[in-house]
Order: sequence, then structure tokens, then C-alpha cells
Amino acid sequence: MFYDKPHLNLESGAYLLDAARIILGIDPGLAHTGWGVIEQCGSRLGCVAYGCVATSPSQSLAERLLKIHHQVGAVIERFRPTCVGIETVWFGNNVTAAFATGQARGAALVACAEMGLSVGEYSPSQIKLAVVGEGTAEKEQVQYMVRHLLGLSRDPEPDHAADALAAAICHTTHEGKVFA
Repeated sequence: MFYDKPHLNLESGAYLLDAARIILGIDPGLAHTGWGVIEQCGSRLGCVAYGCVATSPSQSLAERLLKIHHQVGAVIERFRPTCVGIETVWFGNNVTAAFATGQARGAALVACAEMGLSVGEYSPSQIKLAVVGEGTAEKEQVQYMVRHLLGLSRDPEPDHAADALAAAICHTTHEGKVFA
């Protein structure tokens, strides 16, 4: 299944430079936690890899959270990012889903903390504003702009991975700023 296999951006000839900064983006969710790794060298951004951790509702909550923790940890081990941009939990009408997302977010954050990574936390509207220029942008607009900004030949899929790449892009423009 695609979700557990990363997409490596080989078609664009992406390469890592010694001066490049590697940034991990995370879009947390209990069913699907998207992740994306970008490189930044000055103002240039490139996609290194992206994917999605999928968990099954047939698994216990503890097993699902453990899988998210382990697989995000494996992404960190493989790509060695220096920092992380992660989406905060959006509390809409579905409080149950918000709690599940918060737990998945916690599992991912523990993996980041274990590796000593600095973490920037951004709301969905901050991420959309940074990537699209509009805080209420639709998912398709985010996917399109992520493709454009990272020089990909197609929209990153699934949308959870595109959202994770967007969180990483947002981190390049917001890192170190304090939001109320």
C-alpha cells in the first residue's frame, strides 16, 4: 500500500547539499499521518521525500499510536532533518476526531523530541496562508502550490502528504516567530 512507502523525488534530480537545511513537515491524524521532507538552500526549496503513515481502526489505539511514533522516528532516522513544522489540531464540530488527531500529534511529537529536533507548530490557516497566500484555501490549491513551490511534476498524493510538505514550507517562513 502506498501510505507506508515514501515517494522519493528522483525525477527532478533533487540532491542534498552540505549547506542545505532539511525540514520535516507533519500533518497528524490517527488514520493517516502525512509526512514530508524538504531541503532549503537559501531561498531554494526542494522536495526530498514524502509519504503517509496509515493505521487501521481494527488496531487498538495504543498500537496505532505506536506505529505513528515508530514510523515518524524511522523517517527522522533516514532523512536526518534539523527541524520540524507540524500542524496544530483544529477543533471543528467533531470533538472525537480532534482528540484522536491530538493523540496522533503527540505520538509524532515524542518521536521528534527523542531526536532533539526543534519544532514549529502552525495552525491550518497559517500553513495555507504561507503556501497559497490565503488562509482559507482549498486542499486542491494547497496541493497545486506545493507542487509549484517544490518543482514537482505532479501534485503530491495523498493530500495528507501534501499538507505535511506545506507544513515544512510554512516552517521556512515562520520559524522563530511567536504567534498569539
